[in-house]
Amino acid sequence: MKQESEQSEEETGPVCGERLRLARRENDISVRDIAKELHLDEPKVRALEKNEFDVLGAPVFAKGHLRKYAELVGISVEDVMTDYYQMNRSVGAPPVVGPKRKVPSDFSPGPWVGVIVVIAVIAGAAYWWFTQDPAPAPAIEPATLAPFSSTNDATVAASGNTEPDETQPPESAVADSAAPADDAAIDTTDDLQPGEDQAPVVDASRISVPVEMPNSGLPQVQLELAFSGDCWTEVSDGSGRRLFYDLGQAGRTVNLSGDAPLRVILGDSNNVSVRVGGNDFTIPGSARTGRLARLTLNAP
Repeated sequence: MKQESEQSEEETGPVCGERLRLARRENDISVRDIAKELHLDEPKVRALEKNEFDVLGAPVFAKGHLRKYAELVGISVEDVMTDYYQMNRSVGAPPVVGPKRKVPSDFSPGPWVGVIVVIAVIAGAAYWWFTQDPAPAPAIEPATLAPFSSTNDATVAASGNTEPDETQPPESAVADSAAPADDAAIDTTDDLQPGEDQAPVVDASRISVPVEMPNSGLPQVQLELAFSGDCWTEVSDGSGRRLFYDLGQAGRTVNLSGDAPLRVILGDSNNVSVRVGGNDFTIPGSARTGRLARLTLNAP
C-alpha cells in the first residue's frame, strides 16, 4: 500500500491523505493539534496522511476522519473523498443522491375550503343578527276603571268649577244595559290605589235613574243603596244587564231588583249603606281596597 502511494504521488501528485499532510504543513499546524481535534493518537494521524486507512479500522471511520481533517486544513472535501474512492474501489462509490421524490398525497383541500366558506357565512349571519337593534316595544297605556276623581278634583269642585270632568262616561253609557259585569265573586283589586279619595265632579243634570227591567222569572235580589256622600256606583245583575251606573250623592236612595247574583262596585264605600232583601248588609273588609268595594250579592 505504501509503495503504491509513493508511486501514485510520484506519477500523479499527492492524493487523499497526502493532500491533507501538505495542507497541514502549509497552514503550520502540528500533528498533535490535528490528533486533538480528531480525537486520535498521533500515529493514526500519520497513518491517515500516508493513506494507510486499515490502521483506522472500518472504512466508515477512515471516511469520517478524512472529512473532518479536510475541513480543519481548509481544502475541498469532495476532492479528498474522490481520491479515497479511487484508491479503495472495493468500498464503493458514494450513492448518487437525486432530487427528493414527491409522494402523492390523498389530501385534497377542496372540501375543506367549502367548509371554511360555510362557517364564515354562518358566523357573519350570526354577527349581523345579534348586532341588530331590537324593535321598540309598543307603548301600552294603563287602563282606568270608572271615572273616580281624587281629592284634587274635589278641591276644584269646591272652588265653583262646574265643568264636567272629561273622565266621566257619556250619557249613552248610562243607558247601556248590555255591558258585562265583573265575573269575580269578591275582587279586591282595582286600578285605584288604596286610600285614594273618591269625590268625582259630576254635573247634577247628568245623574241617571235606575233602569227598570222586566222580570225574567229567575231568583231576584232586592238591593237598596242609601248614599250619605258622593259615591260612583255600578250595579249589574246575573244576566249581564247594567241596572245602575251613576254617581250617588248625599240624601239619595236607590232601590234595584235583578237576577241573582248582583255585582256591585262602590267607588267610596264609606258613603253608602247597603240593604239586601230588606236586611242591612255589612260590607266585609275583604271586599274593600281602600275606599273601593266590590260585592257579589245573592238572594237571601
